Amino acid sequence: MNAAASVVEVRVPDMGNFKDVAVIDVLVKPGDTIAIDTPLVTLESDKATMDVPSTAVGVVEKVHTSKGGKVNTGDLIATVRADGAQRAPGPAQAAAAAPERAPAPPRAAPAPAQPAPPTAPAAATVAAAPVTPPARAPGAAPAPARSAVLTPRSLLGVPTSYRSDLAPIDDPAFTRAHASPSVRRFARELGVNLAQVTGHGFKDRITHDDVKAFVKGTLGAVPRPAAARAPTPAPTPAPTPAPAPAVPAVDYSQFGPTAVEPLSRIQRISGPRLQASWTTIPHVTQFDEADITELEQLRASLKERAQAAGVKLTPLAFIMRACVKALQEFPRFNSSLAADGANLIVRKYVHMGFAADTANGLVVPVVRDADRKDVYELARHLGQLSEKARAGKLPPTDMQGGCFTISSLGGIGGTAFTPIINAPEVAILGVSRAAMRPVYRDLSFVPRLMLPLSLSYDHRVIDGAMAARFTTWLAQALADPRGLLEAVP
Repeated sequence: MNAAASVVEVRVPDMGNFKDVAVIDVLVKPGDTIAIDTPLVTLESDKATMDVPSTAVGVVEKVHTSKGGKVNTGDLIATVRADGAQRAPGPAQAAAAAPERAPAPPRAAPAPAQPAPPTAPAAATVAAAPVTPPARAPGAAPAPARSAVLTPRSLLGVPTSYRSDLAPIDDPAFTRAHASPSVRRFARELGVNLAQVTGHGFKDRITHDDVKAFVKGTLGAVPRPAAARAPTPAPTPAPTPAPAPAVPAVDYSQFGPTAVEPLSRIQRISGPRLQASWTTIPHVTQFDEADITELEQLRASLKERAQAAGVKLTPLAFIMRACVKALQEFPRFNSSLAADGANLIVRKYVHMGFAADTANGLVVPVVRDADRKDVYELARHLGQLSEKARAGKLPPTDMQGGCFTISSLGGIGGTAFTPIINAPEVAILGVSRAAMRPVYRDLSFVPRLMLPLSLSYDHRVIDGAMAARFTTWLAQALADPRGLLEAVP
């Protein structure tokens, strides 16, 4: 094998619909000896973090990204001088590397370009060549300067033809600003220096609304064109909602010794999302119980058969199967509220999420096409995804597209709780620890294993009667476990 053939390119794997993901750490340097699955860099999106593993054994020849940079699916991370052992590249990596391995076929001569309409401005020439200002008569006032790069200010209700008085971005201060990767990208598109923006998010985090407010306030004093200076009646300002009261800062050391423990990356990312869900969605929680006495007896009888197949048959597999059937019976629970607030988007697929407890916090893996899997297949996928989550190797694609989430605390304890909806879903099921209780049946009390259920739902989409019917149907399905073992068509 020649030297050129021994160099392996490691690229960013498929990250779903995430774009411009931040590189928060580079874990190797040129000259390091690595093995397959050795983490090379750590990426952080708005939802989670992930390590990009090596696909070859060898020595790192060059690292093609740096801490603080941005990457997308298929971007080159590192080149490795391999010793012969390597893993086959994934589809995204193979597609990204294909243009380098085979030359593109010759293209036919392009057709003559059609002349542009007289009214269409030549916007492309603005960015391609320097703009020469038109000659003006001696003594005439200079025309106001205009930005040579068009930014998405139209999204803020500001014409793109206004000149920008925003200060140039100070990269060191911009990097130190307390903002998420998506907000940083938004600020760069608008030319906003985040060092000058005051954050009003969680722990003074800068949000998209803070950037918009800063741009509107900065551009409000910019002179408008003469056609736009015609007097217009001032609109009646809409009433501004009262801001939420701030939690007072407390010096806890005055009461005794303290220690500061930073939140994990997962907690820092999920915290604002949970707060947004709790404050923007009208949560209501419906409590119920399911008799799972026969379900546990059936599960115990199938345990050896499942172990022989390499599957750990947990109660969660039966609960997920019952939830799948409930979503098919009540399709509104498998929907999301449209952005206009006037329509529902009803899904025709069923991807089930479940909360997984890890050392760094809760994550929500998603079992895709759960309606096409029986109890044994669900149990197998639950085990595989849980293992990935605990090892910190859960890719973003395994946490996307969920329709309904189950948060099971049965293995820990508790009698009931109010789970927060995993937006944009409209409902989430909380499961607590089952307990033997006396149940009055046929003129006598009998011991039954009762499972507490807590269904939180979006009251804009689901009313109380529908929620009660859902939990009642779900409890009946769990009480008849033989029906959950039916073959999936």
